[in-house]
Amino acid sequence: MKWFNGYKMRLVLIGFVAAIVLGGGSASADFTISEATCVDEIINSGTNMQECSFLHDGLKLYFSYNLPGGYGNRDIWVSTREAQDAPWEEPVNLGSNVNGPSAETYPSISPDELEIYFQYGNGPGLMRSTRASKDDPWGPATTYTDLGNAYDLDFAPDGLTVYFDSDRSGGYGGADIWMATRETVDSPWGETVNLGSNVNDSRGQYCPGISNDGLALFFNNGGLHHISVAIRATKDDTWGPPVLFGPTVNGYAWVHGAEVSPDGSVMYFDSGSNRPGGFSGENFWQVSIIPIVDLNADGIVNSTDMCIIVDHWGTDESLCDIGPMPWGDGIVDVQDLIVLAEHLFEEFPPVE
Repeated sequence: MKWFNGYKMRLVLIGFVAAIVLGGGSASADFTISEATCVDEIINSGTNMQECSFLHDGLKLYFSYNLPGGYGNRDIWVSTREAQDAPWEEPVNLGSNVNGPSAETYPSISPDELEIYFQYGNGPGLMRSTRASKDDPWGPATTYTDLGNAYDLDFAPDGLTVYFDSDRSGGYGGADIWMATRETVDSPWGETVNLGSNVNDSRGQYCPGISNDGLALFFNNGGLHHISVAIRATKDDTWGPPVLFGPTVNGYAWVHGAEVSPDGSVMYFDSGSNRPGGFSGENFWQVSIIPIVDLNADGIVNSTDMCIIVDHWGTDESLCDIGPMPWGDGIVDVQDLIVLAEHLFEEFPPVE
């Protein structure tokens, strides 16, 4: 990991810059992260939060929270919004077939919204509830064992790959991040695969969240106060080593459950009550993920920055590898010019 102290963008805090060498290629991420802000109060008015799960269009949020009007300790709720920059609407409880007197936590929604997975109370393993269509009520929850000892599921947008954590044998110690694939959404899951030593180690890895393009994996790395991201150049490459987010994200108690928006521009996560600027108890927070586009830090995006990209054409120079936004794809090419062109003539005065 390397830090670019000279490249500043307005109203943002430099979070991290990573250059990761992968087997068969490289993937880079030179970007900044904003200060964390609390998500809308309408879904942050309870206590004892326990992770969230985004639908892949970013317009629905399933989450576990102790809100008024529930059935017990913590229930699973869903909130919707009309657009990614619109406010969240009043949460709706998923009903008594899903929620009961104990705590329902760590929800994971399938991309078609016909299956929801979660943990119930202190019991082992997963519970699953299904429905025939998105307009139908949820059916009674039953124990789900098809993935074995698995927790904190997160699905790829096509529903054919699932990521999860597990402390099963064959890992690197404690909980590891694993994955499984299937041919169709109605097919059984294939053999579970450990994501390997670049991602997993003996400290324990939890709560995976996969980006829509499959090139960035967010997860807790070595405890509930340490969200990291691992990047790969293509979905056929191995994962690069994780890069730990800085204190803007990880500087407070109970930080976990990272989820990223469909376009990769916003990361959401849970955090404890000691973080200033929240509402009550644990809250959902968000940070913007912004590629560095003022490549020479002169305060404006112009032809000079385009020349810098051209000078590094075909290389894996991480500073210039800004597209697809925001991870890069391991090579400086037309994708990076497109991202730069979208910000052409924008001004980026230095932070005071």
